[in-house]
Formats: sequence, C-alpha cells, structure tokens
Amino acid sequence: MEPADLPAVKQAALLTDGSLSARELLESCRQRAEATEPVINALVATDWDRAADTALALDDDRSLCADGSLRGLVTAHKDLLDTAGVVTTYGSVVFADHVPDVDHPLVSALRVAGTVAVGKTNTPEFGAGSHTFNPVYGVTRNPWDPSRSAGGSSGGAASALACGSLSVADGSDLGGSLRNPASFCGIVGLRPSAGWIPHRVASDPRISMPTTGPMGRCVADVAMLLDAMT
Repeated sequence: MEPADLPAVKQAALLTDGSLSARELLESCRQRAEATEPVINALVATDWDRAADTALALDDDRSLCADGSLRGLVTAHKDLLDTAGVVTTYGSVVFADHVPDVDHPLVSALRVAGTVAVGKTNTPEFGAGSHTFNPVYGVTRNPWDPSRSAGGSSGGAASALACGSLSVADGSDLGGSLRNPASFCGIVGLRPSAGWIPHRVASDPRISMPTTGPMGRCVADVAMLLDAMT
C-alpha cells in the first residue's frame, strides 16, 4: 500500500515515529495527483515545489511544528479561504488574479499544526452550488465515475481525498457543502456548530453564514483534523 492510501491517522503515526518522512508522503500524494488530476480536476493553484520546501524543512528540523498534531500531513485549502501568497479566486473570474496578503485564520491554524499545503481545492463560484464547477478552473469530477458529479461546494476537497492526493482537507458548509460532496465521493465531512471554528475575516467577500469544517477518508481522520482546527 502506498503512503497516500493510508488513513491520515496512520500517516501521522508513521511520521511521528520516523518510519515515514514528510517528503516521502508528499511524493506519494504528488504521484497520485499526477495520475488523477488530468481527469478529476480537484486541485487548483498547486505549487508542489513550495510544498516540497515545507516538507524538507519539517524533515530536516524536527523542532519545527514539534507540537503540531498534523505535522507532515498533506493538505490543500478550499478556494474560498484566503491563503497568503497563493492565488485565491473564490471560483470567480473577478478574482482570477487575487493573491491575498494574509491567511484566513483556519489556514494559519493548519499551518501551525504542521500541514504541508500543496495549493487549493476547487469550488463553485463563491461556493454557491451543490456541484463543483466555475468559469476559472472548470469542472471537478467524481473519482469513482468521472461522468458524474463530485458534489459541492467542497467537491474539490472531497474528490482529492478520495483519490489519495491529500491526507486531510478543509471545507465549508451552509446547506450541505461539506456533507453533500462527502457522500458523493465516499469520504467523511463534518459540519461543526456555527462558531466552533474561526471563519470570517475582513477581506472575505461572502456572507458569514457558512461554517468551515474537516474532511477526511475516515471518522478518525476527521476527528484529528477537527481538534487541530479548534
């Protein structure tokens, strides 16, 4: 079994005891993404070189993010969450060249927890919709049957997780946007109670009603990610 196929809790255990390096896990996820992304289109604004630098730093200095419960796990942030230095479009051509200066609080929290971010996950425009497509990046497809929908609005995250391209991922939910794509793609998504996880920042152009939440390939992965988010 490839490292990318393991549950995130198992990946975390192997990373902690040194049986698996952050670079090895990242490379396994990268290879999976290269094999699936031409059809699935779940990941956008990717920067694998930047991710490799992060993984290398974690491997070379065990004191970095030493208390981080997600240290070395591979993730990507929903393209509704501001990510400093990374194109963040909200799925809209209006923001096609938008590069935030400041991280969304959740992005910061996951960075501190030691995750290795490879880019963003696709979403419908401004997160409005139960299927994941937008005029900037196009359609995200279901990894079990590319002729079918991955759901939405966190369809990019759900599809990438199901493929094994990510260890864990964040999403957001107003009327099912974590739960809908999770059910479509055979993974787990949890909508926490409103206010449980820091969400809105001043630069966010959308309404504040949705709540962010964790996504993973099993309940234990989601529980681990939720702990880090809060």
